Amino acid sequence: MTRIAIIRISGEQGLNEKVKTTFKLLNLHKKYNCVIVSNTAQLEGMLKVIKDNVTWGEIDKETISTLLEKRGRLPGNKPITSEYIKEKIKLDLGEFAEGIFAEKNKIKDVEGLKPFFRLMPPRKGFERKGTKRHFSIGGALGYRKYKINDLIQRMI
Repeated sequence: MTRIAIIRISGEQGLNEKVKTTFKLLNLHKKYNCVIVSNTAQLEGMLKVIKDNVTWGEIDKETISTLLEKRGRLPGNKPITSEYIKEKIKLDLGEFAEGIFAEKNKIKDVEGLKPFFRLMPPRKGFERKGTKRHFSIGGALGYRKYKINDLIQRMI
């Protein structure tokens, strides 16, 4: 199984209850939040519900490591440190990121680590005009495969 990164692109306005519930279940509470999840049948069903509001794709080890290092947060908006992870689960940041990629570790294994990452709007914008169009036709939404890593790097 692969790890999938999902980034919420749209805000709250005009969403139906099913979409709002799915966002809540995935911890995508605000625009430009990102989560890392396992690719399962349940996830595919959730993505069908929110496909017009998110972009997603397969995330690599380096991007997971960078996300944890630069955007991982503890309560009180404190950044995560390698010492904190070592204290909680006896792994350094790089080993923890590899474990997440290999699905041996989960973000919730580290007590207090928030299960989502807050990102900025992408530097130099999305690929083309039209954030409301799907990625396959030049927009920002939908499945990106491995290009999600480039987008996340620009949003960190």
